[in-house]
Amino acid sequence: MGLIRGLISTLYHLPKIYKWFYRPYYFLSLLMSLAFIIVRSCPGLCEHLPSQREDANSCAFDWREVEILMFLSAIVMMKNRRAITLEQHIGNIFLFSKVANVVLFFRVDLRLGLLYLTLCVVFLITCKAPIYMGPEYIKYFSDSTIDEELQRDSRVTWIVEFYANWSAECQSFAPIFADLSLKYSCLGLKFGKVDIGQYGAVAERYKVNPSPLCKQLPSLLLLQGGRELIRRPQVDKKGRAIGWSFTEENIIREFNLNEIFQRCKKLGKGEKPEELTLLQEAPEEEQPDGPHEEEPESKKDK
Repeated sequence: MGLIRGLISTLYHLPKIYKWFYRPYYFLSLLMSLAFIIVRSCPGLCEHLPSQREDANSCAFDWREVEILMFLSAIVMMKNRRAITLEQHIGNIFLFSKVANVVLFFRVDLRLGLLYLTLCVVFLITCKAPIYMGPEYIKYFSDSTIDEELQRDSRVTWIVEFYANWSAECQSFAPIFADLSLKYSCLGLKFGKVDIGQYGAVAERYKVNPSPLCKQLPSLLLLQGGRELIRRPQVDKKGRAIGWSFTEENIIREFNLNEIFQRCKKLGKGEKPEELTLLQEAPEEEQPDGPHEEEPESKKDK
């Protein structure tokens, strides 16, 4: 079922995927993911590779290579069950394909394995995934501006994302957070981001561990007057994040965005918004409407 869903999603987004491969990151990732298949089936190269096939055909996969590729497919399907965006699906395919290529090349020839592994390291250092640059209503904080801005007006509710540019999960979440900011921003409800990879002191103050082992990135905090009301993902006593899916539906439900939006719109009408004390109630079905009361923030104050 997961395989069929993934195939349908891929076909639906095929025009978008096609455009991605004009970008060096995706084009080179595709070539590296298919490297062993290309070498094993390319005339002039495959004849020089060893093979365990009974017919000694070195230009076809042997049974062990087929087994490794099937195992790779199973791993990708399991990982993609938790993937939210198309970027995460594609990223999982690239990641585990490269791992499989390392194993396959080392199995065929130690020199080929070392060469491919070296190429992977060079690619990781020199080629970064494209950063989301679409429309958004988001304020970017630095370590010197975040506390002052969050406490400037106690009537304003902030949803702040703590992220790092090296985190693939943060990169995948960026368009979702941007879309939410476009739908829900108003004078009483604002969206912010802070790069804790650049401002480590902010991570310490807000108790967000940037270590990949803790899996706390991205972290979303709902704050009012500098006081934390809700955090996702939650953190256990050992400092590890409790698994949580960063889908738009989950964020709207868990943070009660519809209810908060309706309350905070009163600030734009000159009324005092109610205190956010009923955050755990079921969110209202009404969707945000009406024009935004403010101009979109530009990517500044970094």
